[in-house]
Amino acid sequence: MLNPQVHHQSQSIRTLCPLPKPFLRGNGQAFRPAQLNPSFKKASKIGVGFSPSNNSIKAIFNLTEKSTKVKAVITVKPIIPDPLALSSLVGALGLELVSAELDPKTGEEKPTIKGLALGVLGKDDDGNIKYKAELKIPASFGDVGAILVESDQLTEMYLQDIVLDGLPNGPVNLTCDSWIQPKIVDKQKRIFFTNKSYLPSQTPNGLKRLRAEELNNLQGDGQGERKRHERIYDYDVYNDLALPEIKELARPVLGGEEHPYPRRCRTGRPKSFADPASESRSVSIYVPRDEAFADIKLGQFSASSLYSGLHALVPFLEAILIDKDLGFSSLSDIDKVFNEGIELPPELKDQPLWQKILPILFKTVSNTGKEVFRFDTPETVDRDKFFWIRNEEFGRETLAGLNPYSIKLLSQLPLKSTLDPEIYGPPESAITTELIEQEIGGLMTVNEAIKQKKLFIIDYHDALLPYVGKLRQIEGSTLYGSRALFFLNPDGTLRPLAIELTRPPLDGKPQWKQVFTPSRHSTDSWLWTLAKAHFLVHDTGYHQLISHWLRTHCCVEPYIIAANRKLSAMHPINRLLKPHFRYTMEINAKARLILVNAGGLVETTFFPGKYSMEFSSVIYDKQWRFDHEALPKDLISR
Repeated sequence: MLNPQVHHQSQSIRTLCPLPKPFLRGNGQAFRPAQLNPSFKKASKIGVGFSPSNNSIKAIFNLTEKSTKVKAVITVKPIIPDPLALSSLVGALGLELVSAELDPKTGEEKPTIKGLALGVLGKDDDGNIKYKAELKIPASFGDVGAILVESDQLTEMYLQDIVLDGLPNGPVNLTCDSWIQPKIVDKQKRIFFTNKSYLPSQTPNGLKRLRAEELNNLQGDGQGERKRHERIYDYDVYNDLALPEIKELARPVLGGEEHPYPRRCRTGRPKSFADPASESRSVSIYVPRDEAFADIKLGQFSASSLYSGLHALVPFLEAILIDKDLGFSSLSDIDKVFNEGIELPPELKDQPLWQKILPILFKTVSNTGKEVFRFDTPETVDRDKFFWIRNEEFGRETLAGLNPYSIKLLSQLPLKSTLDPEIYGPPESAITTELIEQEIGGLMTVNEAIKQKKLFIIDYHDALLPYVGKLRQIEGSTLYGSRALFFLNPDGTLRPLAIELTRPPLDGKPQWKQVFTPSRHSTDSWLWTLAKAHFLVHDTGYHQLISHWLRTHCCVEPYIIAANRKLSAMHPINRLLKPHFRYTMEINAKARLILVNAGGLVETTFFPGKYSMEFSSVIYDKQWRFDHEALPKDLISR
């Protein structure tokens, strides 16, 4: 829908490595990790700059002191949506060089070296805009540790990097990769540290206060609605998925005792008038400015464009491809999507957005000039039109398909449910030792197969069974608890042995369970195919909700927030993680808007329906463990 380790005593590292279930419990309020050994007191708002005491320091340099002439080159990426990007950057950029050292005589921070980047040099080969400033640095200034930047521009700008050339020890580089706001919007000067990395205990004395203040500013005060230009990282529960004004779209808040869940970034939007526990929804969702998609390169598209495109595309597909009650009416209807395609309606033809977002889906028929919606034929279909129905493919996809994260080694028999038998019926599985040995075909006994690690299972039985009754109340829906058993063949392939489907006691009927196995008998063969279809629906939904959304996106967001709140930009772990965190928060925000929200694409597409997010909360509570998420622990635990 991704290391080096630093072994020093550090509050930053300790707060990044939480207990097995970080941010798990709460009373509906956003949770903040405890700060260990805090080095400064939190203020409501601190501007990046110098303390009042520094204003009294008068820098009197000896007239004979030797100075170094330094050239600063600032690289700014143009904002493509503005056709006058170059001409709109008419103001100056104020620079202040910060020494990494304290004044040895006073023990105070040294005065900054100020300069202005006044002229635009032009564009480089990549279309980036270059600014230039010249500064004189006295020999007593020491090493440059950081630069304060202030913008007199009319609009925000994306600052890529700053290079200081001419220093005695060679060029100094500062990788910025950040949005700079005009000072009329944000009066705080932006602080950028050089590319040298320091643990907190190693921080040069001249930078310690700025390091602390920058982190403090990123944490915010937890009050008010966040604005688009801000860079505030704070926690909140998942209380923005529902639309409680509409009864059918009411959903529980995720992130408390009843529904444990990871935290998301706080946006501070007003509460819903229909449910004070829920946040009101809007098309625009705040994420810290540097986490947002940037239209700064030709050919890129924003998340807002994708949002608009999907909202137009999905109704189009439903209208022309799928009967909402029956799905595809025949296999030939599916073939049509690959072979013939469907002509785009006029309202979509006029949107060049499609060619940018999903170019592989849209073809132009040469003899008619018409644009059609058509998927490329998968290679597997080219090889074998009915590959999807074969048992060999079923076994192959358990590892090479969408969701290889649920299969586990079967270590003991008999299988037994852990659910309350008073509610869900007898816990014993209908998959018996005799049935397994019959399907293995005499190659070995079950005990030998377990000992040689030949038996594997994908088990959704206990996870799904509590939702069977709920889902069956939705018109056109059904559900079973399910589990599938596989055997590792001598040639290294996985062979499906059995699928068990279970329905708990319901509507006055006792528990029902049945095991389906591969068969050549026509009736049993089709029953086996239907059992596979049920199981694969469960596996696909589990992949999207758990393996993809929960494990890949949702559980990562609290760590992105924590890293920015607790690890300085000059911390080596921050620099290591930053490329992997890029854009995740923006993707998650858009997912809450159109994918995992009440009535969104996930609820309308996958089996848990309106219980999708609630279901992911249950799995998070029961199964997610921080210390088992990475390799090799994930494989060992399975």
